[in-house]
Amino acid sequence: MSFTDLKSNAAPIRLWGDVDSVEPQALGQLHNIAKLPWVHGVAVMPDVHYGIGATVGSVIAMRGAVSPAAVGVDIGCGMTAQRTSLTADDLPDDLGRLRSAIEAAIPVGQAMHKSSVDTGHVKTGLHGWHEFWSGFGELAPQVARRTEAKAMKQLGTLGSGNHYIELCLSDDGQVWMMLHSGSRYVGNALAQHHIEKAKGLPHNLDLPDPDLAVFIADTPQMEAYRRDLFWAQEYARRNRAVMMALFRRVVKKRFPTARFEPEISVHHNYVAEEKHYGQDLLVTRKGAIRAGFGDMGIIPGSMGASSFIVRGLGNGEAYESASHGAGRKMSRNAAKKRFTVEDLIAQTEGVECRKDAGVLDEIPGAYKDIEEVMAAQSDLVEIVARLRQVICVKG
Repeated sequence: MSFTDLKSNAAPIRLWGDVDSVEPQALGQLHNIAKLPWVHGVAVMPDVHYGIGATVGSVIAMRGAVSPAAVGVDIGCGMTAQRTSLTADDLPDDLGRLRSAIEAAIPVGQAMHKSSVDTGHVKTGLHGWHEFWSGFGELAPQVARRTEAKAMKQLGTLGSGNHYIELCLSDDGQVWMMLHSGSRYVGNALAQHHIEKAKGLPHNLDLPDPDLAVFIADTPQMEAYRRDLFWAQEYARRNRAVMMALFRRVVKKRFPTARFEPEISVHHNYVAEEKHYGQDLLVTRKGAIRAGFGDMGIIPGSMGASSFIVRGLGNGEAYESASHGAGRKMSRNAAKKRFTVEDLIAQTEGVECRKDAGVLDEIPGAYKDIEEVMAAQSDLVEIVARLRQVICVKG
């Protein structure tokens, strides 16, 4: 499927998907973004829906500027997946004990580790831990002072909302491990700090939406944000890597002969410096993954739907991007009003997971049809593997 031109009077807006399925609020938001003088173009993914600052499922390419609210407060949120040597036949009929072991090893919800994880003894495969943590002292002082202790203990923790840990089966019966999380409290605090800073700058006072306030290149404010942004994105990557290492420990203890292929790890709320159309651009993917030619990616459904391992096709018109998942079709409050726990039980049949009112807002029915989302972006990615969860851990 190719894109639809939304006929903006400003920067071009290209939509992959059905324009009639996009909420009017989200369409208005997209046009507001395109009006910013720094915007080169906007690519809209088929999982698009209304968000704060910028539309979720949007790729915003800017010249010499970036909007912290467009990135969002969960800086570096993303996915990690890993194929194992196990097959469906290796798994027990009752997966409850395995789910409990995962929950015991990885803090979820508001919980955190009692002390910081010893990254020297957790085999993440990542190096440079000393250099990474030494960067904490360079972050915005107002944030660093009050978040450092918590950031140390939250590294390797899941959080809540739409974050999850899953054990999945591919169509050929192979067992995969997958998880979704971001930069936790420290990323949120850094984002909030810079969003407020941007709103107070003179060049942002007449914007159509104050949440679209930007930092401009070659200013102290931009340099401070870029420093904190890229550190938080690295924190999110390392957070997922620590969780995957703890997850592997659980699996290895239960299945001693298990082997693991290299991880696939992708951000889907982040900024990257990239060249497109011969120009150096700052590309914000808010609910989108990079899908350059050959790039491996992860596009999840909901806690009761398929997820996909994909390979990018390098579509330049989408700034080499693809969707980050199914995307919500209703708000969390609307989902709680519409569905019951009985609906949740029915929609997650066959999945070892929470089936209570505390996760009702994450019910599969609150999300778009992942099959339709994938069909709408067939020119952005090719499917490598289709996964279906058998265990889903949520905070």
